Amino acid sequence: MAQKKDHVESVRAVRQLRRVRPLYAGGALLWAASAAWTGWDEPGSRQMWVSVLFLVVFTGLLSLTSVWLSRQRAAGAGRSVHHAAPRRALANRHASA
Repeated sequence: MAQKKDHVESVRAVRQLRRVRPLYAGGALLWAASAAWTGWDEPGSRQMWVSVLFLVVFTGLLSLTSVWLSRQRAAGAGRSVHHAAPRRALANRHASA
């Protein structure tokens, strides 16, 4: 049973990481643009270094997410896929009077 639960948690984690990956990519692009703009206007300023710091943070999050997803994809390649049974209408289950 524990293995089945671990698989469900793994599927949820993969789904969540796939959803958050575009956010990390957008943050990295935003902070790259901010760092470039601030570096052009005021090179070496505190605002430029803060932008560079946030760029490093978002790039690190994006790379860790991508590495983890690729490892999960490689580990799950040999596993069989089980899908839930289709749901039936509940109206058929009522007892007749």
